Amino acid sequence: MWAYPEVRTLGDFVDYWARHDPTRAMLKTPDRIVSFGEADAIINRVANYLYPRGADEGRLIGYIGKNSTDFYFAFFGCARTRSGLVVFNWRLAAAELAEQIRDSDSRLVIVDREMESLWRAASQLLSQPPEVIWIDVEDTLEQKVAGEAGQHVGIVVEEDDIAFQLYTSGTTGKPKGVMLTHRGINMMRLCEHLEPAYQWHNGDSFINSLPNFHLLHIGITLQCLYNGVSITIVRQFEPGLVLAQITQMRPTLLTLTPTMLQMLLDHPTAPEADFSSLRLTLYAGSPISLGLIKRAISVMPCQFMQFYGSTEAGGASSILRPNEHNLEDETKLQSCGRPLPLVEFRIVDANGNDLPDGQPGELLIRQPAITKGYWRQPDATAGVMVHGWYRSGDIARRDEEGLYYIVDRVKDMIVSGGENIYSAEIENVLSTHPAVAGVAVIGVPDARWGEAVKAVVIIREGQDVTEEALLAFCRERLAAYKVPKSIDYIDAFPLVPSGKVSKKDLRARYWDGHQRSIA
Repeated sequence: MWAYPEVRTLGDFVDYWARHDPTRAMLKTPDRIVSFGEADAIINRVANYLYPRGADEGRLIGYIGKNSTDFYFAFFGCARTRSGLVVFNWRLAAAELAEQIRDSDSRLVIVDREMESLWRAASQLLSQPPEVIWIDVEDTLEQKVAGEAGQHVGIVVEEDDIAFQLYTSGTTGKPKGVMLTHRGINMMRLCEHLEPAYQWHNGDSFINSLPNFHLLHIGITLQCLYNGVSITIVRQFEPGLVLAQITQMRPTLLTLTPTMLQMLLDHPTAPEADFSSLRLTLYAGSPISLGLIKRAISVMPCQFMQFYGSTEAGGASSILRPNEHNLEDETKLQSCGRPLPLVEFRIVDANGNDLPDGQPGELLIRQPAITKGYWRQPDATAGVMVHGWYRSGDIARRDEEGLYYIVDRVKDMIVSGGENIYSAEIENVLSTHPAVAGVAVIGVPDARWGEAVKAVVIIREGQDVTEEALLAFCRERLAAYKVPKSIDYIDAFPLVPSGKVSKKDLRARYWDGHQRSIA
């Protein structure tokens, strides 16, 4: 049943390949390749270094820094000590970071010197700042632990220990620490192993520019390393840099959020980029517009696969398989696919009753990788778990073929004159207009209807289009009550750190002084 029965905890991922194929490449940068055997010894040194400094059962060790080999050494080093690594978001304001440090009760944090000003500002807001291990390009974590033993630290890690913790992005409220266990992550690998659409080839290399404080980064990283696939490290997502690294490093696998994918294709150097090494591009993190996925398929000569999931679910819950990405079937391109093996979906109404195909309702998920809960927030945990089912907060529908479609977030649904209006449907239409580079649809206060539909649009460079022309475009393709009542233009959307449009921030400018019933 298991691809690698010897693998039980995250620490075993690297250990397995170090024993069976030690020279196989694990981590790649433009000037270095780290093998699984070399990495395994470094990870053991990190574990031996951290353990006497407070890395122990039930403790969280913090990390704040961009993508690097040190991040992976710290991640797997903690995994061998029974402490969980909590990866902090280096894009936060100091007050936000301080709140997460306080909430996590981290006593020890590894901090990249590049983040020193942010860290010191956050520390000043704490009554008991944690101990800091500083790292930088001149004094790496790998160098700090060089004198430690390269053998296992000798701790038996339990499968229900916290492997790592991530804070939710905060699109709808206060961030919460999501606890993910070794057992849950290993079960996620089983779900993937039983799915025929996942194929792994000798020599595969995954290029990773995703932010390391997001599950999209860690989830796909673990999936690759479990299967012996190397990681090409890009320090952070910069479209021009990623395009250059794809051309230079020749990766076979790429994963991006839809926002990142659009930025990549919009970059001036995209027409000269060499995508020929890619055999598969995965995209996830938020719904993709019809216009964007059609454009990506026509430009990039590789297969595409979408996966839908959440931090709380521990990874992907459903996938839209490569053979379902058909430019001649636009409807399927808007689907998030079908659940992975061992994963179950339900679509329910407000009373928890199952709804028939075609009717939208809240999506409930049951899968073996579900979080053990929110860190020290039992009430918040109880609010999203219903008899073993996770309340996703997404509104979905299922069609007669068994394909699922995410039509909105529960909190983003617009209620206008008693009608439920789903922003994604309108966004898909506007995204296909040749002058529209980006679009987000929200509800704004309306004295008559309660909420009115507003589209906020980024116009493609060199294009010019009137509000009336865009509204006419919508009238031809949407029911009258779904057509936006107004359109505003914007240069850039507010984003949460994971790259999603922050509709909470987008709505704020219109809702100040008003009470919104959905939010």
